[in-house]
Amino acid sequence: MKDIILLFAIATLCSCTKKGNNTGETKAGTASEIDSINAVRTKYNDSITVLNAKNHFPDLSGNHQFTHSSISNKGNVTFTNIGRDRYTVSGGAKAGKDYVEIEGEIKMVSEEFLNFTGKITQSIQENDRGKIDVRTKKTSFAKKGNDRFWRLQNRVNSSGFTDNIDIFK
Repeated sequence: MKDIILLFAIATLCSCTKKGNNTGETKAGTASEIDSINAVRTKYNDSITVLNAKNHFPDLSGNHQFTHSSISNKGNVTFTNIGRDRYTVSGGAKAGKDYVEIEGEIKMVSEEFLNFTGKITQSIQENDRGKIDVRTKKTSFAKKGNDRFWRLQNRVNSSGFTDNIDIFK
């Protein structure tokens, strides 16, 4: 009896083989299958790119009023969208020999705060006697409460005078 069981076990082990021709190679897709997959991936990636370009906050593109507390005339600045809530900004205000100019990049981080990187150049005759003041440090413009403008937070110029520089909505 033991011999029969042993013979049966050996026969079973020897007769078990994998069916099919598996050499470990993967099947390569045809050119049309690959093109089809690439088209789907491109469409998916493009949809992600569109979503990543949308602003989180209202679009600020266009012209905005720009003022300085020591300059009687109101000026303009232009915001150009360069990405998600990011803008290039340029413009200024001028009255006689007094002027203020802004050039750089703004990122809207909330509806109350605009982070500015760039250069603000000003020359005010009454306080600074025509001295040109250039600000290049990163700074912010902030809107308080129901204000219709964002005010520069780094308000003290190099001569020690306080300037209110505002960008209106």
